Amino acid sequence: MTSSSVTSSQSPRPQRPNLAFRQLRGQRSPGEFAAAVRRAAREIGERVSCDARYVGRVEAGEIRCPNYAYERVFLHMFPGRTLTDLGFAPRAEVRGRGARPAEEAPSSRNKSRSHSSHGTRGETTGAYEPYDTPETYDRQDPRGRTDYVRGRRDTHQTYQNHEESDVQRRAFMTGGTAAVAAASLGPFALSGTASATDRPVHRAGTGEAGALEAAVRKIRLLDDRHGADGLYRRASAPLRTAYALLDAGTTRQTTADRLYAGAGELAISVGWLAHDSGRFDDARSHYAEALATARMSGDPGLEAHAFCNTAFLARDAGRPREAVRAAQAAQRIARPLGSPRLMSLLALREAGGWAGLADRTGCEQALARAQALYGRGTSEADPEWMSFYGEAELEGLEAQCWSTLGDWPRAARHARRAAGLQNPHFTRNIALYTAELADDLARGGRPDEAAAAGMRVLDLLDEVQSSRVQQMLAGTARVLLPHRRASGVSAFLERHAGAARSA
Repeated sequence: MTSSSVTSSQSPRPQRPNLAFRQLRGQRSPGEFAAAVRRAAREIGERVSCDARYVGRVEAGEIRCPNYAYERVFLHMFPGRTLTDLGFAPRAEVRGRGARPAEEAPSSRNKSRSHSSHGTRGETTGAYEPYDTPETYDRQDPRGRTDYVRGRRDTHQTYQNHEESDVQRRAFMTGGTAAVAAASLGPFALSGTASATDRPVHRAGTGEAGALEAAVRKIRLLDDRHGADGLYRRASAPLRTAYALLDAGTTRQTTADRLYAGAGELAISVGWLAHDSGRFDDARSHYAEALATARMSGDPGLEAHAFCNTAFLARDAGRPREAVRAAQAAQRIARPLGSPRLMSLLALREAGGWAGLADRTGCEQALARAQALYGRGTSEADPEWMSFYGEAELEGLEAQCWSTLGDWPRAARHARRAAGLQNPHFTRNIALYTAELADDLARGGRPDEAAAAGMRVLDLLDEVQSSRVQQMLAGTARVLLPHRRASGVSAFLERHAGAARSA
């Protein structure tokens, strides 16, 4: 565990401010410079979520070398300069091993980038510091989100994680998802052990705030790939550390704001891991903690996020009226934030509640709002945590609404679209949408197609650990039992039973 904050070939070194980068910013504020970075990214077909916080981390020396997406943007903004000219360390020095071959080196003129055209938005899966983790796999699609390519089914052939560290690769091969979490949460996980949280915590600074934000991103990335079951217990320790840091206090208000926002987002992420692994009471507690944190710090974005997840949990826990109310509360809070995509997702949360109440009219109206809002496209106001929300998620949530209302053919159509549109990076969601499709087909009287879809889910369960997916597949198996003589059904039931026994 003590080596998880750096790769085995790296040695910790003190941070040095990046004075060259600060000089290039000139008289512009960090926020104005971040906006210029985003504009430059769009000029070359990149999509990065640069903000004032990122600029501050670069200037403070926390980010010694940018990821490939940011490198392309910076070299476009300052032609003729190298990363070293911009104040960054050579990539090989930071990584402790050779950089990418020359033919793969990023260029602002290279429009066939594996990371921007076929990758996914997320973080590097290597060591947390000092290498820049956010946004490694940014990419542009026609709708403006970075995580989805419409109509593309060959992205898995070009998706390559060039940033995966030796530490995490070994952890995954030897210990599965839980070990990946331990290796990936970096120094924040180390301070989150039970013994660490019992010790006095010093006043927090920008380093702790940055580590907290990185922990949130890592948990989201790992959940996207592997599901919640192996992550929940590991992720609870960093959450305890986060609130210990809040109690310890800080000398700067900006750092305090980052800590409150980070702790709240981490509480939501841990709550989601509990939610997705069937621990509804734990999830409710974590979401309530995030909501309280948001209200104490006056953070409407965090409050809307907490209500969004509360609505989703209420739907799954069989409290549809609470789901509607929580979703409506989230929409009231989020409306001034100026993100149509966020409002679209919240309308879908409301639609799920109306479906649970068997109110078809209310559900259809909320779905229509969600689709209209989604159609307005992306915005710079879109929250970072919404990276999962694209057309595939829109289709998947609509499929769940129709399934709840008992319209199996319509639900199956949307579930099939969701699985077909989903980016290969989001393995857990592919398994979820395909499980939804299998169940809708089974209940709609198409057992052979349901069995084939169920087989595809079973193929993914070696990589995905999600109680939600497993429970859905178990329900599908029960529905298919009377049809065991149909083509493919018997083979699916036998394989599912074997998987259940081994689990």
